[in-house]
Amino acid sequence: MTAKKSHFETLSVLDHLKKAREKGKKVSSDFHAVEAPGHFSAAADSAKETAVSTLLIQMICTTLEVNHRQTLLLLSLYLVGILLWKVGRSAHLGWARLERIKKAVFDEKYEIENNREEEREELTNMYAAKGLTEPLLGKVIDVLMADDNKLLALMLEEELGIPMDSYVHPLKQALGAAFGVMITATLLPVGLAISENYGLFVTTFCISACASFLMAKIEGLQPLEYTIKGISITFLSTFATYFLTKFLILEWL
Repeated sequence: MTAKKSHFETLSVLDHLKKAREKGKKVSSDFHAVEAPGHFSAAADSAKETAVSTLLIQMICTTLEVNHRQTLLLLSLYLVGILLWKVGRSAHLGWARLERIKKAVFDEKYEIENNREEEREELTNMYAAKGLTEPLLGKVIDVLMADDNKLLALMLEEELGIPMDSYVHPLKQALGAAFGVMITATLLPVGLAISENYGLFVTTFCISACASFLMAKIEGLQPLEYTIKGISITFLSTFATYFLTKFLILEWL
């Protein structure tokens, strides 16, 4: 009969815990996207992206002297497309994140069922690092090891750093993205109605500022600094688009 393989491999317990925490960070994050988890983040991201991209299209159409009716038709079609794209993208990212979490839960459950002594050793090291000492440390570990379900939730949070109550359902995140696109699609025509020349420009920058501020609050960043950076990126992209269209593209047509 072969000996059971240690899930510590050649690592010390503390090094294993460090590696596990890094794994948990990757599992619970959107490492392949800029959109942070959550329906508020999805709404803010979608609102800002929709506003800026719509402004860029409108600037190109105006510079190329596309007539007003064709511009409105193009923008309407684009808004339908971006709505479907942002909703699908947010749902896809949410489902991918949940699948990674499910795998992490399955793997940790297997470790609890098949490597209890090593799980106990991990817990002992974690709580010793928190300052607990014997005999209280041993009693606490006995209590924690007595319930597999509570132990599973504890190891996911303490070892992997995955808080199991903070993840939004993918469909809820998709609805957040839809709301972001729809609120932008509602506000942009209002801006145009107020001022045909500058309304879309001002509205886009207001949406960008509000979305950046919301994202900063969600992520725990400095709101003013993050908002200024967001507005700066918006200004840079619009200025570059105008310059390229006005002074380069028109020369080629």
